[in-house]
Parts: sequence; C-alpha cells; structure tokens
Amino acid sequence: MSQLRVGLCQMLVTEDKDVNIKKADEMIKKAVSSGAKLVVLPEMFNCPYDNSYFPKFAENCPEGKTIQFMSRAAKENNIYLIGGSIPEKDEKDNIYNTSFAFDTNGNIIGKHRKMHLFDIDVEGGIRFMESDILSKGEDITVFDTEYGKVGLSICYDIRFPELMRLMVLKGARIIVIPAAFNMTTGPAHWESLFKVRALDNQVYMLGTAPARNKESSYTSYGNSIITDPWGRVVSKLDEKENILIQDLDLNMIDKIRRELPLLQHRRTDLYTLDLLNED
Repeated sequence: MSQLRVGLCQMLVTEDKDVNIKKADEMIKKAVSSGAKLVVLPEMFNCPYDNSYFPKFAENCPEGKTIQFMSRAAKENNIYLIGGSIPEKDEKDNIYNTSFAFDTNGNIIGKHRKMHLFDIDVEGGIRFMESDILSKGEDITVFDTEYGKVGLSICYDIRFPELMRLMVLKGARIIVIPAAFNMTTGPAHWESLFKVRALDNQVYMLGTAPARNKESSYTSYGNSIITDPWGRVVSKLDEKENILIQDLDLNMIDKIRRELPLLQHRRTDLYTLDLLNED
C-alpha cells in the first residue's frame, strides 16, 4: 500500500487511570473517524510520568485493565494501535516502561520495554532517575503490518542512533516513538532528534507526547511530530491536547533510498553493529 493515514493522540494525562483510559478511547475513535489506520498514544498515557505512580499503576500482561482496553480498541476500530506506554509488571514484580502494539484483530504483535532508562541531572534544569523504579528492556522491537515493518521504541531510546539503525536494518520503514520530553530537553532537542533520525535512516519518524500539564510534577513538552525520510517536519502539534492526522506517502521511502542510497553505501567491510544478523 502506498499511503497510510496515521493519528497521533496527544492526550492530557490525569491521576485517575479510568479517566485516562476513557480519554484514550475517545481520542482513538476521533482519529478513526478521520480515517486513521494506525493510531499512536503517548508515553505513560494511563499514568502520570512520575516514579511514585509507576508501582501503583503497573499491570501484568495480558490481563491488565489498560492492556485489555487497548486490545478491544484495536479490534473494534479495525486499526493498528500502538499503545504509547504504560508501567508493566512481570512475574518477578520488576516494573518496565512498556509499549504494546496491536493488530486489527486486537492481537499483540509488538512489545517494547524501554531499553535506555532516563537517568539525568541537568544543572538548573531537571533531575529524573527512572532506574530508581524501572528495569531495562533488552529487545529490539520491529513488527510486521500490511503497510510494511514498523520499529518501536520509547522516548530516551531515540537518543541512541545505534538502536534506530538496527531497527531499520531489520526492515523498519516507520519508527514510532511514544515520548514525554520535558521543558528542559524538549525545546533543545525534540525536533532536531526526529529530523536527524529520519534523515539518517530514511524512514518516517512518529513522536507522540502527552499534552502539557503545568500542574503535574513532570511537565511534558508536547509537540507531537512526524518527520519524513528526507528529514523534513511533515506536521506537528503545539503543547495542547489534540490529534495529529497525517497521510504518509510510503513510496517516498523507496524513492529517497534509491536516489540517495545511504544504507547501501555503508562500509560493512570496515564496521558493523552488534546483535545484528544481516542475512
């Protein structure tokens, strides 16, 4: 298929999980009513982005309330749904920042646990230590859709170009990043990272953020964004709650890769990336 309409749901997250699920449901339906076939929710969409909330909101897979909701929403609306991220708890009570991807039948087709934990201390800016509560993911996540392969990672993962390239070498043509950049890192780096990762890898990059809530302990930058394989900003939102609807021209990926064959010009006789099997 040469075109894919996507919907990025920049929702305002509250301290009430049920309210957040209801809002996500409403925004998914609005995106679908606008023709979206792939819908993306923001990072930690069912939970305030704060370490103190993660244990209380964490869910087991697949029986968790939010996970069950996402499965139903994907099936009922006949869409691919990337469920932003939520706190996920495993059988040993480790907690992860996890994004689940669902197909049009409501089946989980991708699951990404955030690989790079957001432990930063910017003088005069922000201090946040995800590793105080969260565990690290281990897997590179790429899954199949009828529109091609999609890569999935979360927020801080975008800062590691090796991970983005590994997803592309595994076939990703679109990379989705649910993310909650803050008011220190967002204005400085958000747009530049999405432009450069799209340009270097000749893919569409989709970044979906929570809307800005100035009363929360962690203030999201918002500005959900789509960049194209030429490194251009196709569309973006501001800080307010809204839905970004956009058609992606999938033929552009092949055109740009053909005209500027960066991936073919890699010197794999001189350098390679680990964990990659390039058959």
